[in-house]
Amino acid sequence: MLVKTFGAAVQGIHATTITIEVNVSQGIRFMLVGLPDNAIKESHERIVSAIQFCGMKFPHQQVVINMAPADIRKEGAAYDLPLAIGILAASGAVLNEELSDYIIMGELSLDGTLHPIKGILPIAIKAREEGFKGLIIPKENAKEAAVVNNLDVYGANCLLEVINFFNKKGSIEKTIIDTRKEFFEQLNNFEMDFSDVRGQENVKRAFEVAAAGGHNIILIGPPGAGKSMVAKRISTILPPLTLHEALETTKIHSVAGKIGKETSLMTERPFRNPHHTISDVALVGGGGFPQPGEISLAHNGVLFLDELPEFKRTVLEVMRQPLEDRKITISRAKSTVEYPASFMLVAAMNPCPCGYYNHPEKECICGPGVVQRYLSKISGPLLDRIDIHIEVVPVPFEKLSEKEEAEKSENIRQRVMAARNIQQERFKNEPGIHCNSQMSSRLLRQHAQLGEEASQRLKAAMLKMNLSARAYDRILKVARTIADLDKSEEIQTHHIAEAINYRNLDREGWAG
Repeated sequence: MLVKTFGAAVQGIHATTITIEVNVSQGIRFMLVGLPDNAIKESHERIVSAIQFCGMKFPHQQVVINMAPADIRKEGAAYDLPLAIGILAASGAVLNEELSDYIIMGELSLDGTLHPIKGILPIAIKAREEGFKGLIIPKENAKEAAVVNNLDVYGANCLLEVINFFNKKGSIEKTIIDTRKEFFEQLNNFEMDFSDVRGQENVKRAFEVAAAGGHNIILIGPPGAGKSMVAKRISTILPPLTLHEALETTKIHSVAGKIGKETSLMTERPFRNPHHTISDVALVGGGGFPQPGEISLAHNGVLFLDELPEFKRTVLEVMRQPLEDRKITISRAKSTVEYPASFMLVAAMNPCPCGYYNHPEKECICGPGVVQRYLSKISGPLLDRIDIHIEVVPVPFEKLSEKEEAEKSENIRQRVMAARNIQQERFKNEPGIHCNSQMSSRLLRQHAQLGEEASQRLKAAMLKMNLSARAYDRILKVARTIADLDKSEEIQTHHIAEAINYRNLDREGWAG
């Protein structure tokens, strides 16, 4: 008898419906076709053992299985459950009346227990798009899939529960999640706060400007000055995720298998902090079976690169295109996948190998030319994509010992959100542009015009500091953001002055 069950294959962050055709007839062969990988080919032994543990018999006949469309490669053990149900239904052990209503996915253990799988959220979204009634998946994936409304999600513990479900001998509890309620309840849960940071008011201000305009920022200063401490708190002042952004971010983490068992929807902007020994592929994504890298896992959030010069030069250079395009396309001989990568880059570094160049109290022990060579590890094209350079100096004892609490993240966040609202209104007719850092040259000429005094101030700074032409656009974008924070329609002279101050670490002036 010929029976069809349905699964799904995930490519990038999107799913494709897979039709699993199972035909049981006279003979003794077991054939599995449709471009399966080795993990699927090995499913025969898992399925036989799982069926036997359920007190049933694997059919002693010819079993032919086709996974269509045959030109899409199917990967992983997540097809164990639909294959097993298809075989049992084709042999008459499971009723096939409702099989076409559900997408079924899950990895089987030898005793029939279901293990969680990756990429369940894109699969759930695809199931709703294709008009399926529901989804039958492992229990541990149920909360994640249930954020998709208008879809019945059933989380099963084992193969026997699924068999009884289709044979009307038992039921599986439907998983129901109030997506909006869960999203808004957990929207502002932060363990850290900017009030923890003593002193460093200029650095906090730079981060406020960076968050308000979506600008990339680099911190340079001696060890222990507070670079990492401030950087790790930037998520607390960024605008909260919208529901659309939360779903998009959750999809990426779902594909990568980074969603926790009790998590249904990501409500905080991601903060990724890879070690400097990371490889090119781990940063941007890829591999034999392409997976999202750190830049995609930081989508809609922050990518923090601490000790920036310690990263391999090739690793840093592969970020240049994604920083501009806000996506990464991974091409292989047989497939091409695209992952979103719209993130805010926050980098931190010491001014020299010993860490004490330009330190007010400690002497730098680096030899002649060492500082310049160290800073030259950061290429001009990469630095060109970083809008704000800020120098971090050690905090004096008086500031550290102050009992008065510093400004809370909540207050800073309100100002950031007000500035972002201005930008959303400004760019409402510009698709793909959401904040000032994304402005093109055309938009810059339109929205960042300078008065005579401000223009002369910028000209003087360009000549005195020997700033490059690329720094000109960056200063205008940052000045536009500072003006938005002040709720000013025009860019004033003091806005330009502050923006110029954030270029003090431009390449020509770094090593004196």
